Amino acid sequence: MKLTDLVLPSVAALKPYEPGKPIEEVQRELGLTDVVKLASNENPLGPSPMAVAALRGAIEELNRYPDGGSVMLTRKIAAHHGVTPDHIFLGCGSVEILNLLAYLFLRPGLNAVTSEHAFAIYELADAASGAITKTAPMKDYTFDLDAIGDLVDAHTRIIWLANPNNPTGTIYQREAWERLLARLPDHVVIVADEAYFEFVRDPYYPNALDYLGAQPRLIVLRTFSKIFGLAGLRVGYGVADPVMVNLLNNVRQPFNINLMAQAAVLAAMDDDEHVRRTLEVNLRGIEYLEGEFRRLNLAYVPTQANFFLVDVGDGMKVFNALLRQGVIVRPMHGYRFPRHVRISVGLPEENRKLIAALEKVLHQQA
Repeated sequence: MKLTDLVLPSVAALKPYEPGKPIEEVQRELGLTDVVKLASNENPLGPSPMAVAALRGAIEELNRYPDGGSVMLTRKIAAHHGVTPDHIFLGCGSVEILNLLAYLFLRPGLNAVTSEHAFAIYELADAASGAITKTAPMKDYTFDLDAIGDLVDAHTRIIWLANPNNPTGTIYQREAWERLLARLPDHVVIVADEAYFEFVRDPYYPNALDYLGAQPRLIVLRTFSKIFGLAGLRVGYGVADPVMVNLLNNVRQPFNINLMAQAAVLAAMDDDEHVRRTLEVNLRGIEYLEGEFRRLNLAYVPTQANFFLVDVGDGMKVFNALLRQGVIVRPMHGYRFPRHVRISVGLPEENRKLIAALEKVLHQQA
């Protein structure tokens, strides 16, 4: 018997998640020195300076195990959101929480519902639990919550909702969100993945935290990877009913938030200036890139996040050509957008390098 015969067929058929290509790999493969990475929606300003200082101070404690319950950090996040600490669950990035939710609530014979072109980890987590993923078509590159609600049946246990969605950068609005909540049965867990919520400018955006009191099966996910610039430390959290938080704590691994990560996040939460500068750089970058995409006659999806989905005709071909120009973007064939690339908003000089390289590539391929 083959080893793959000993696991669920859905697990044996999985393909690993493909992250953005690292700068060092491109430098090594192509012999380049000046490489810009605009592939992974990272903060172009780098980490919070206050977090960096805290990391330096924590180095001498590396011989110690971290606080297994992340008590100080949990309390600080709870106070920030005006809830009690037993409403907060910390994970090694939001992805750990997604996987634990699938582990808790999904199994063979059940299903989860999401949209097509949603964050790839949802479908991977479903398959790893032996569950089926049901996807509703998008409407104008946006989650169609009415269509998602139509797919819910007696075997549905989770709805995965990204707002804003990666990779489209779009949001669903308050009216559709409230309409969906009103029709869901009580056997469905609602996962509101709001990793990019700080970047949203739309006044009709529904902050899912406002609905927690009336929705005991709702969990709202946030992260310190994006606006705080701490992607390398892998810290995310969920805000939910204490019963759900307790279930998650029952199945998480001990010490899932390392000592350095706890120290950095505690400091970063006080760095309002870093957040302000990040939002300013992102807004100016959006304005510049939108103008350049229009000048180059490139169709793009208006974004509420810190990245763009751009139609370049042949996403993989343009991705490879941009690599040779020292610019890393993300091809979207894995998200079933073969014509598109995803481009993170960078610093002004990074955005200009992108546009110069993109213009050259498009001219060569014309």
